[in-house]
Amino acid sequence: MFHPTLFRNPVVRKLLMAFSGLLLAGFIVAHLLGNLTVFLGPNGINAYAHHLKQLGPLLWVFRGGLLAAAGIHVSFGLLLTLENRRARPMAYYRNKPQRSTLAGRTMIYSGLCLAAFAGFHLLHFTLRLLGPEITPWLDALQRPDVFSMLVIHFRLAGFVLVYILGMGALYFHLSHGLGSMLQTFGLNNARTLPWFGLLSSLIAALLAAGFAAIPALIFFGFITVQGGAA
Repeated sequence: MFHPTLFRNPVVRKLLMAFSGLLLAGFIVAHLLGNLTVFLGPNGINAYAHHLKQLGPLLWVFRGGLLAAAGIHVSFGLLLTLENRRARPMAYYRNKPQRSTLAGRTMIYSGLCLAAFAGFHLLHFTLRLLGPEITPWLDALQRPDVFSMLVIHFRLAGFVLVYILGMGALYFHLSHGLGSMLQTFGLNNARTLPWFGLLSSLIAALLAAGFAAIPALIFFGFITVQGGAA
């Protein structure tokens, strides 16, 4: 059994944040790979959604694990931020960061934006409580018609804007978070810091661009209900 005081240890908290962040980053990669099946046309992403639905209870176990990881990551992130601010109650007279980046100094804000975006995304596509109704919801093979939902919803500029902004927050959070995670695991040092920072920014940019490309290409008519990807 873990003693409650164990979680007061800043090293333990950082490790929990790193491990939960690693799980969430892995989900983001897997989720993007699944979403990119939209470029295969209706059969691609609808088959992907159908296979996910067939997982049944296992899918809910997976979702529960993700929710727990997200809760740990957000909770300890907020706690560490508040503790750091209490340790330095007065702001520096001249704030001139030497090595920190904008992404690093705004981690708490990009993280909260991502949490809000995740809630919006669940209401939008998982619970289907936002946006125009899709009728019928099933395609000709009686699978969830995710392709039509994506195309119809991302013709609306408001939804596209929310997703683009959400991916901006994802880029800022991951560009610093990936490198920070490696440092927590002891894989980063003064010599590798610039290279890992560059790699983190590159991976974050690829992931954010991959997600953002879908609403953008649909909005500009490159992907349509009739023809799939143009």
